[in-house]
Amino acid sequence: MKIVVCVKRVPTTDVQAKIAADGAALDTSGFQYMLSFYDELAVEQAILTKEQLGGEVVVVTVGPGDATKELRECLAKGADSAVLIKDDAWMDRDARSTAKVLADKVRELGADLVFTGRVATDRDNAAVGAMLGTLLDWATVTDVSELELTESGGTAKRESESGVETLTFSLPAVVTCDKGLNEPRYAGLKGIMAAKKKPVEEVDAPAAENHVQVQSLALPAERQEGRIVGEGAAAVPALIEALQNEAQVL
Repeated sequence: MKIVVCVKRVPTTDVQAKIAADGAALDTSGFQYMLSFYDELAVEQAILTKEQLGGEVVVVTVGPGDATKELRECLAKGADSAVLIKDDAWMDRDARSTAKVLADKVRELGADLVFTGRVATDRDNAAVGAMLGTLLDWATVTDVSELELTESGGTAKRESESGVETLTFSLPAVVTCDKGLNEPRYAGLKGIMAAKKKPVEEVDAPAAENHVQVQSLALPAERQEGRIVGEGAAAVPALIEALQNEAQVL
C-alpha cells in the first residue's frame, strides 16, 4: 500500500504577527517554524497504518528549501521517504492552488491512501484536504477521530453538530485527521540517525494559480484592560450593567 501524507510547515504558535510594509502580507523575519499539529496526527496515522497493513509512507509538502527540516522530523518518526515541492512563495498560495499541486504529486506517486491534518494551524481554513479529495475524485472523510482500515477500505468516526457520525469508504481515499485519533510518537535517536539516510526528493513547484488575492491585513484591536466591578453577590448588578452597556454582549 502506498500511503502519502500531505503536511505543512507553519509558524510556531508563540510567533508575534507583524504586518509587512505592503500591508497585504506578514513580515516573516525572525519567524520560527514547526510542523502543523494536526499534520503530526496524520503522520502518526500513516505510520500506524503501515505497521498494521504494510506498505510505504511518503511525506509531501509545498514549501521553501529549508522545509526539509520538518520532512526529516517525519522521516525520523518512521516515514520512508519525502518530497519537497519547492516554492519560496508558498505562503502566498491559496488553498485551491496548493491542493492542485499536491493532487498532481499524489497521482504521480500512485498513492492508495492520503492522510492530511484536519486544518493547518496558521490559516485555519480546513480546505486543502477536502479540495485534494475532490480533485482526485476519491472518497474523502474529514475530521476523523476514530479509524479502522483494511487493504480495501475503512470505517471512520467523526464528530458533527448532530453527534458522532460513522462512515464507511473504499480506497483510494483522502482522510483528514482530528484530535483523539492517535497520540503522535516522539522520534528516538535511532530514528533521527536513520532519517539522515532516507531520500528527500526536491522538485520545483509550478507557478501558483491563485483564485484568492489578499488585499490588506490588519491586526485586531488591542483589548481594554480588565477591571473589578465589585465582590460577591453585590457586584452582580454592576456586572450586568457593564456587560449590557459597555461590552454590549447582553
